[in-house]
Amino acid sequence: MPSVSSTAIRRIEWSSGTLSIWFRESGRYDYFGVPESVYLAFLAARSKGQFYNDHIRDRY
Repeated sequence: MPSVSSTAIRRIEWSSGTLSIWFRESGRYDYFGVPESVYLAFLAARSKGQFYNDHIRDRY
């Protein structure tokens, strides 16, 4: 369960296509059908919030 350095996101997990994101203000949200490659890119992203907005939000 990787904790991340972000002002908006506390933790990110991925399992069998389900991406779970723990936001600091609003808690956990699950996103389905997310490829592992997107999860790995999310972990590597310099800005987690920007990556979320550009590649996950309104897509999954």
